[in-house]
Amino acid sequence: MGTYFTLLHFIAFLILIFMACSNTLIVEAQRHRAPDVKKGKFSPAVSGHKKAILTINDFRKGGGGGDPSECSGKYYDNSIPIVALSTGWYSKGKRCFEKITIYANGKSTKAVVVDECNTSKGCRNNIVDASEAVWKALGVPKKDWGWLEIFWSD
Repeated sequence: MGTYFTLLHFIAFLILIFMACSNTLIVEAQRHRAPDVKKGKFSPAVSGHKKAILTINDFRKGGGGGDPSECSGKYYDNSIPIVALSTGWYSKGKRCFEKITIYANGKSTKAVVVDECNTSKGCRNNIVDASEAVWKALGVPKKDWGWLEIFWSD
């Protein structure tokens, strides 16, 4: 009978430890949650694969991109795989010249961050604005260029 109570106490102790650890993990997850993108102007979380909308940008002087690149102050040829990220993802230039991987259409490609798609100037908070080279690398037919749901990662 003594062994039975000892085993019962041990199991109760394990259950208590499990419950305490579970609550700690829930609190930690809530503390590190991304801002509510519906209420603010922040881009969604930046860890792992991020869901986004791929749009097309003309990075040449006089192209649809407007001003020169935020990262370099230069314009770029659209044959180079480059992107502009929404303000939150751009992270005040911390991602300048970093390569990201874009996943769509059953393919993936790498592109270099050279610009910000500024949310205070009308860019949505989930945009990866890409050159023609990115769209070609993903195998998207030219007639479908402009808007595509994607995932991307650092």
